[in-house]
Amino acid sequence: MAAPWESSLQRWVEVGLLDADAAARIRAWESVRPGRLSLRWPAWLALGLGGLLLGAGILLFVAAHWDGLGPVQRFLLVLTMVGGLHLSGALTADRSPGLSAALHTCGTVSLGGGIFLSGQIFHLQEHWPGGLLLWAIGGWIGWWLVRQWPQAAAGALLAPAWLAGEWIVATEGMRSGAVLGAFVVLLALAYLGAEPSSGRYPALRRALVWLGALAFLPASLTMVVLASSGARVHDPLPAGLAVLGWIGAVGLPVGVGVVLRRSTLVPLAVAAAWVVAGTFVASYRGVAPYLWCAVLAVGVIAWGVLDRRAERINLGITGFAVTVLVFYFSDVMDKLGRSASLIVLGLLFLAGGYLLEQTRRRLVAGVRDPAR
Repeated sequence: MAAPWESSLQRWVEVGLLDADAAARIRAWESVRPGRLSLRWPAWLALGLGGLLLGAGILLFVAAHWDGLGPVQRFLLVLTMVGGLHLSGALTADRSPGLSAALHTCGTVSLGGGIFLSGQIFHLQEHWPGGLLLWAIGGWIGWWLVRQWPQAAAGALLAPAWLAGEWIVATEGMRSGAVLGAFVVLLALAYLGAEPSSGRYPALRRALVWLGALAFLPASLTMVVLASSGARVHDPLPAGLAVLGWIGAVGLPVGVGVVLRRSTLVPLAVAAAWVVAGTFVASYRGVAPYLWCAVLAVGVIAWGVLDRRAERINLGITGFAVTVLVFYFSDVMDKLGRSASLIVLGLLFLAGGYLLEQTRRRLVAGVRDPAR
């Protein structure tokens, strides 16, 4: 069976990046080097499902016996749950790194439950964003100790969740949705720009790219909805709080993106200007919010073409298609007859889907073939 790097080596020889002698020396060196066994996707799937089932079983066990335990017993059970999972992960680190990562991940996830349960046990003052902060700190400490990407990915999710929670609490009853939506959209773009091949910790960067891709479309839609509805149901933000919120909503994601990869400064600055403009555009009725979403999707596509990243092209194409469909269902379909609306919808799927797929294939082929 050919090694996973063999196809890349052959492609580099074909485009002239390596000559045949250099490729032969690389093959000879790889043939005598002790190989590192890596897990395939069935093993990762089994570990992921196993960790999920283990966590679910622990939660069911705790819930079944919770009422019958005293405060001290409850707290000891929480400590045993979190510490036992991390200790098991440490003991299996040398024999099975994949199993160790799964156990450490379960320990970090259970830490969140342990934090909130501890607050309930000892009747601590309620401030739920503080629990998210402690949980995020636990994830980053786990990353510092074991250098496994799930710990850092948990921190990358929980730290923004803590900031969002603090903002929600501080601006309750005010028009704060646009600021929060812009923050999440820009942070998703910052994570999306963390190319796995552009620096250290490629597994973590790959996880951040996935987080950004999964969050981008829901965050963009939520931002438009919050910005369009907040002005009608909430009080305005005080000037000082609004300035502070916008500085954080724009500055923090751009800073994160630059730390991950310096070349994202210009794309993120352009995206920040467009996202801030979108929070005002969303308050207008008609096609303006849809045009804003379409331009944002086209911008993500252009960013992918510029950096030769296929995942951004695919995400932008998906965003553009979703924008067209939402516009049709919300503003066009109810103005047509039943049969006409179905006919137009069918043509939209057939013709529009065909054109978008052809465009996507050409763009992806262009970024994957250096000679084009």
